Amino acid sequence: MSDQKSFFEETKHAIKKYLDDRLLLIKLQLTEKISKLVALMFTSLIIVVISFFIMLFLSLMAGYYFASLTGSNYIGFGIVAAFYIVLLVILILLRKKVLQKNIVNMIIEVMFEKSKDEHEHEQE
Repeated sequence: MSDQKSFFEETKHAIKKYLDDRLLLIKLQLTEKISKLVALMFTSLIIVVISFFIMLFLSLMAGYYFASLTGSNYIGFGIVAAFYIVLLVILILLRKKVLQKNIVNMIIEVMFEKSKDEHEHEQE
């Protein structure tokens, strides 16, 4: 009877250790994926901010260029504003098809990306 009790105690301990290790592995994998996603979002934010300043100064240049061509600041900057209004309308119309789909796909790709260990485990 003592052997059976010892067997069940060892089995219980092994199962508990396995579950704890499995939980730790899941936490580590989730942390890795979240950190990759945050890093991707941070670098994307930096790119967006730099792109914003580039577009701002290019827009100012274009506004002054069109103003010199037309002889009117209002018309020159109005042309640039009209361009941005058309661009905004296009983005609003295509947001679900293009923007949201790409963002969702990017997040899914990062979250379900297989690590080296998972690739090695699949090949065995």
